[in-house]
Amino acid sequence: MAGVLRVLLNVAEKAANIARVCRQEATLFKLLVQEKTGSDKNKKFVQDFKTLADVVIQEMIRHDVGRQFPELVGFIRGEESNKFENGLGDSVTVRVCSTQEETAALLSAVLNGNKMAASLLAQAIHQDLQVTDPVGAALQLPLSPDSLGIWIDPIDATSQYVEGRQDVEANNGMYPGGLQCSLVLIGVYLRANGEPIMGVINQPFAHRDPGGKGWSGQYFWGVSYENLNVSSLPRPAAPLVTEEQPLTVVLSSSEKDSVKQVLTPLCGGGPRYASGAGYKFLCVVLGLVDAYVVSEGSTYKWDSCAPHAILRALGGGVADLGQCQSLPENGGVPELKYHQPRAGCQGSDQWANQSGLVAFLDPEKLKLVIRALNL
Repeated sequence: MAGVLRVLLNVAEKAANIARVCRQEATLFKLLVQEKTGSDKNKKFVQDFKTLADVVIQEMIRHDVGRQFPELVGFIRGEESNKFENGLGDSVTVRVCSTQEETAALLSAVLNGNKMAASLLAQAIHQDLQVTDPVGAALQLPLSPDSLGIWIDPIDATSQYVEGRQDVEANNGMYPGGLQCSLVLIGVYLRANGEPIMGVINQPFAHRDPGGKGWSGQYFWGVSYENLNVSSLPRPAAPLVTEEQPLTVVLSSSEKDSVKQVLTPLCGGGPRYASGAGYKFLCVVLGLVDAYVVSEGSTYKWDSCAPHAILRALGGGVADLGQCQSLPENGGVPELKYHQPRAGCQGSDQWANQSGLVAFLDPEKLKLVIRALNL
């Protein structure tokens, strides 16, 4: 089982490198963006984009993980369709081929014959990248890969990735937008019951290089299974909620006004706002906020699986908001599950976290949020 974490750390770092390569040339990047339509589109957004970087990363992860663990083939799901339309109107099915040259030839068809760009991407896809993480490498779990499933969000906050703002300033350690909000998310769950047990988050654009010409990233992971809870992060301190230090909650700017209003008294100066579901989860993981609240079904299993597993490893979790509101306060925490689609739904809707959610590190803070929302 340690082998699964090691492979996921490697493919997440390779994914981050692909994301950086795709942003290096502005003229190249314009070739890589396509608007989603129909059932693939997130209804929260007027425009919802995918990039070739999203599709390439997703297919690279499927390829590399499936090659190492054939038992997982068929149980590696992602946000994106692997079909991409080039500037000539041709639809190309993106996949990782057996050789770098074959992959480059396929990508050239997507990139309107731009062989230099295709070669650059193919090189990033086929590189042999190894992450050194002694704690992760030493981890042992009594689980077989054939009991697991994987959710991938190849580039969460794609709109921020497309826009590419590099000059956004952090507020209390948290970025409201910009490239820092774009993340690679890989979550592992148990096929039998949908419980999230392992998560890897890679932040490709964490630190601007001193010369201002490039970026370096960082990653976080967590494993939570039975009595074992291990993470690359120490659990952040959980200060008491007082009048001087009220609860901190992060929301999407598009959250319902009624939710913003009921949480404002609890949050002192009001809720905080940031872009990207994955990044808002990460803010909870890092202890920058106490909770992340979503009142509707605008997030999906690929958004929440990885951070959910890390939060569990740190003593927290991701609660189903609708179920929390219908249960007595001492009735336990109903957490999200990841193995079954919603009946009667198609496309991305079948994997929506339809009842909303609350991500938290401290169960006592979760109670305060639910109490406020139930008033």
